[in-house]
Amino acid sequence: MVEVTEGVYFIQGQDEMIPDSHVYLIGMPSSEDLTLVDAGLVGKGNYKLQSVVKAGVKLSSIKRVIMTHTHLDHIGCLAEILKEIPSAELLIHTLEAEPIEQGDDRPVYGMQMFKQMCQTQYRLKDDAFKFTVHRKLQGGESLEIGGMSWEVLHIPGHSMGGIALYHKDKGILIPGDVIYADYAIGRFDLHGADASQLKDSLMKLAGINVNILLPGHNRIVKNVAKGYILQTANQWASSLE
Repeated sequence: MVEVTEGVYFIQGQDEMIPDSHVYLIGMPSSEDLTLVDAGLVGKGNYKLQSVVKAGVKLSSIKRVIMTHTHLDHIGCLAEILKEIPSAELLIHTLEAEPIEQGDDRPVYGMQMFKQMCQTQYRLKDDAFKFTVHRKLQGGESLEIGGMSWEVLHIPGHSMGGIALYHKDKGILIPGDVIYADYAIGRFDLHGADASQLKDSLMKLAGINVNILLPGHNRIVKNVAKGYILQTANQWASSLE
């Protein structure tokens, strides 16, 4: 686990045949009111939690898990994490929280062929991603987490209930898979995805000040160039019509 800036820590994903999302731990450690942002791929829970413990942080300090979205590479090891931190609350945008509570795993796998492959590879049951969601987010909330204030931004397009967490004072953006480093964006051909919504979400993010970009994959970026998100949106505009 690497400190990005005070109150924000980075646990890098361990990609295999399927990508494993990065995880971020946010909140001041002394507050003992910390939050994991995303979980990661199936089988990666122990690695993520051991990274926290090795950094000297007690698992009991983690009070909640916030999902930027519920694709398999982000939610795959959530059950492993919640088994070790059973008191942690789960926060997901309502558009993906409701399917998750109902056992509808289409937002997890994205397409039927991928579901069949993953169930075979990881021996996953049909109810593997049915969870109780403690708080359904809408976008527009302000979350007080471990002595820090984070805004919830609804940014659909890559998934229907995708969110970003934004720390305005420090210009920190955790956008899930909507935008990455190197002018890359998330795919928009899975269940619940929508190219025009993704374009709108990119333009929404282009309107805020971002100094540190902490995406779900690829590298993290400090000292983000001014206008980077707008340039990325413009570069992809013709594909998102």
